Amino acid sequence: MTSRTVTLLDVARAAGVSKSTVSDALQGSGRVAEATRERVRAVAEELGYRPNSAARRLRRSSTGAIGLHLPQTATRLDYYMNLAFGAVARAQEEGLDVVLLAPAGVASGRVASRVDGLLVIDPEVGDSAVPGLLDAGVPVVTGERYLGPAAAPSGAVICDNAASLTALLDHVTERGARHPAVLAPAGTSAWATALRATAASWGQEHGVAVALRTVPFAATPQEAEETTLALLRTDPAVDAVICAPDGAAPGVLRAAAATGRTVGTVSDRTAGSPTSGRRTGSTTSDRTAGSTTSGRTGEAGAHPRTPLLVASCVDGTATRSAEPPVTAVDLRPAAYGRACAELLCDILAGRTAPDTARRHAWALETRASTAWPR
Repeated sequence: MTSRTVTLLDVARAAGVSKSTVSDALQGSGRVAEATRERVRAVAEELGYRPNSAARRLRRSSTGAIGLHLPQTATRLDYYMNLAFGAVARAQEEGLDVVLLAPAGVASGRVASRVDGLLVIDPEVGDSAVPGLLDAGVPVVTGERYLGPAAAPSGAVICDNAASLTALLDHVTERGARHPAVLAPAGTSAWATALRATAASWGQEHGVAVALRTVPFAATPQEAEETTLALLRTDPAVDAVICAPDGAAPGVLRAAAATGRTVGTVSDRTAGSPTSGRRTGSTTSDRTAGSTTSGRTGEAGAHPRTPLLVASCVDGTATRSAEPPVTAVDLRPAAYGRACAELLCDILAGRTAPDTARRHAWALETRASTAWPR
């Protein structure tokens, strides 16, 4: 058998493995045991296998580009845009361009011929494009884990989302909340799944009834407002609302105002008191904000109702510029995008072995929206 006629299938049959395993072994991608990888390479060399012109385009660093796949809702969320900019900046340092993959291009099956590797961010089990991307024949790094059945990625960058929501729930209870609620995202991403599970498990562990409401993964402020209004009217004992989706927290503030619930520092006794801080993991460093806010009492002459603490699982422009500013988890999206691109670049360059998982740190930014009146 000459090198001209040897194919991946020939190597697979001789080595006793699948064609995709041969592809992963020869390209250094996928979950292939080192012994299998060495056996495949030895068989390929013995048979005289040489990649054809189409296969050469799949070799690492041959296209000078990597692909970026984002959730379909990403175009209107600040988080994903900042993440994409971070990924682009890191890739450019390696001389690589970043190709933003449209759903139509992904479905065509041509993606592997255009890029050397892939970044797949917040992959959802319900996204029909993800399995094909994970099995595209090039190294793949996911931002968060993929929970569905498919080929394993070459690497992943993971944020401890359970810990970040736990920190928020701990924070609002430390500030006096006794009946918190969580507006958790729908969907099958690791982020959404972790937040829903954590809201339930935290409540069980602490003996606290956490009111859990599900909203769209990319809920708008209006959707968050409508959900919060219904929540506060049916369960007026709720004294803290943690809103998960990026940019939706202002809707919670509008619902609080509509129901006569004050948010943040509202009494003269607390005016000028520090209401801002930053916590990374379990470490907190206080910063003086000096900001105070005024609340509504609902009807004229009525006594203020139970104050409402408001927080968000995702920090951004909407939370920082809200009135009052909203306590939120800073997921550091630009740094996260850089970390994902860096891991992929390291795998492509052989600096890091496949099957690597790296952790990404978050920080809790405490602001006036959770400064309970004293």
